[in-house]
Amino acid sequence: MRFARDEGGATAVEFAMMLPIFLTLIFGIVVFGSYFAMIHGVQQLAAEAARTSVAGLSDTERNSLAQSYVTSSVTDYPLLDATKVNVVAAPSISDPNVYVVTVSYDASSSFIFTLPFVPVLSPSISRSAVIPYGGF
Repeated sequence: MRFARDEGGATAVEFAMMLPIFLTLIFGIVVFGSYFAMIHGVQQLAAEAARTSVAGLSDTERNSLAQSYVTSSVTDYPLLDATKVNVVAAPSISDPNVYVVTVSYDASSSFIFTLPFVPVLSPSISRSAVIPYGGF
């Protein structure tokens, strides 16, 4: 009778039931947070490279400024590998009054794609920033 009323192990059983759910939540936060940090880094590089390119007087100079900005700044983003970043800077095809900087990143070798049970995420991240000629 006394054994049936003993609740000493209830906490351990509840903990054992909730631990997998808690760990799954934490694991998901880390994985998706890392992926979103890579996306944000690529977007920031594109936006800042576009702003930097405004200082160029010709399209060749603008392209050079955008390339050099990304090359020098990609190390500020710890989740991005500088060897996997590609920059394309050129005038817009649809609007001759704007300049487009596109930064692409191949995240296929990132640690989050080596983890088990990670949902399928796109390993190719590409973001663009558009800036009008004259900078305004």
